[in-house]
Amino acid sequence: MESSTQPEDAAASVTEPAPGSAAAGDPALAAGIGLLRIDHVGIAVPDLDAAIDFYQRVFGMRCTHREVNEEQGVHEAMMQVGPDPDGAQLQLLAPLSPASTIARFLDRSGPGMQQLAYTVTDIDAASAALRSRGVQLLYDEPRRGTAGSRVNFVHPRSAGGVLVELVQPAS
Repeated sequence: MESSTQPEDAAASVTEPAPGSAAAGDPALAAGIGLLRIDHVGIAVPDLDAAIDFYQRVFGMRCTHREVNEEQGVHEAMMQVGPDPDGAQLQLLAPLSPASTIARFLDRSGPGMQQLAYTVTDIDAASAALRSRGVQLLYDEPRRGTAGSRVNFVHPRSAGGVLVELVQPAS
């Protein structure tokens, strides 16, 4: 039987930057940007009602919120994943018009994962910290997101090909 060796203080090894990493020598990088958790995964869909039905019927998810966001050009639904209402959710995004960003995404890529979103404590501070690290954001100022939240996006070119959304929930 093999024995695994664990550091005596496993929590410290998780929160401390790796020796020799960029974060180890830079307190600003080690401090992070105020990420709290994965907020949601955004899925582009051509038909919102059909997608809601699918995720409810197949995965047992529950639709907790629906809205039209004219500014973002989407009709959206938030789907609760699992029993924890405060856990990560699935966001279904359907286009409001053929000219919307989601419509263009669907034309280019078809239905599927469109973004990964993180909850942040302060979107203005997170955006400033990311810009100071050379990260390209889509908006100069945060915009209105789901349920009155404030959002901004990290351009996929700055995040390994993934569109990252930063979400500061409404107070």
